[in-house]
Amino acid sequence: MSIYKCPKCQPPQNYSNQPTCPHCGSPTEFQRAVSFVDAPGHEALMATMLSGAAVMDGALLVIAADEPCPQPQTREHLAAIEIVGIKHIVIVQNKIDIVSQERSMQSYKEIRDFVKGTVAENAPIIPVSAQHKVNMDALIYAMEKFLPTPKRDPSKPPLMYIVRSFDINKPGTPIEKLAGGVIGGTIFQGKFKVGDEIEIRPGIRLQKGGKTVYEPIFTRIVSLHVGGQQLKEAQCGGLIGVGTLLDPSMTKADGLTGNIAGKPDMLPPTQFELTLEMRFFERAVGTKELVAVDKTHVGETLLLHVGASITVGNVVSVKGETNTLKLVRPVCAQEKSRVAVSRKIGGRWRLIGYGIIK
Repeated sequence: MSIYKCPKCQPPQNYSNQPTCPHCGSPTEFQRAVSFVDAPGHEALMATMLSGAAVMDGALLVIAADEPCPQPQTREHLAAIEIVGIKHIVIVQNKIDIVSQERSMQSYKEIRDFVKGTVAENAPIIPVSAQHKVNMDALIYAMEKFLPTPKRDPSKPPLMYIVRSFDINKPGTPIEKLAGGVIGGTIFQGKFKVGDEIEIRPGIRLQKGGKTVYEPIFTRIVSLHVGGQQLKEAQCGGLIGVGTLLDPSMTKADGLTGNIAGKPDMLPPTQFELTLEMRFFERAVGTKELVAVDKTHVGETLLLHVGASITVGNVVSVKGETNTLKLVRPVCAQEKSRVAVSRKIGGRWRLIGYGIIK
């Protein structure tokens, strides 16, 4: 979405997503473009949410005014925001058109009580009706004021989380007209250009001498796409599609999701074992019963979300708050990255805390 500002109107009415001001008809000035990652609310889609949260610079925490706050998934979303270290938050109180003014005020108080003592304690709460487009200008104004574009260092080696991958060829396409596989995600460091050679890690799984190994993939960027436009160069932030020379069978059906792309020999190492400095929540997230969280123990199996990658780890060592886990599927991860940790409770994976890679 593109954000525009009217030079004549007063805030917040001067903000919109239109090149012409909806209030006075004046031409508006382009401010910036933003990309949205929708984070599903259902607790069973926790994995999707956390892999999406890894690429976010700010968050809109949407809470319905017609339901008591917090719902289990709202607690889960706020926990995910804290885990991935998002500091910039705007709370959106939606559905004000279907409740009374008294209920709106009660909902506002519930939200304030819920976020007290959390990273969202001082976040603005914007009441809206998305259905009737009420207060959209106030919401865009709050996004501009409270969700700044982070300062990036373009000189750092480029790194990109791959959150999607697909084959864009229609069935029956002649072999000479086949297009290479496409990877989608966000660049969180540096910049990529058309023509760049890239490496993708951990890569593809192979069997060699009776052992499972992961081999990095090397390819070249042939196109860059953002919001339907083609670019020659792409920088940090936003979601981007990268056309490559890869065999489309590698990228189809999100086959490369969870990998990291970067310049050859400049990526973090592939790790089959992780040592984490653990931070536990008081209660497991997503359970209506508010189950207390016990510390981990040797032999336990945990679900880990590392960047955009999802893997299972077996605890092989516990020393104080430091846990070492042997991974079923390796990850490519930087030191000091945050890892979301879930444990099986009542037959479902529930978020119990996070770890920082040592």
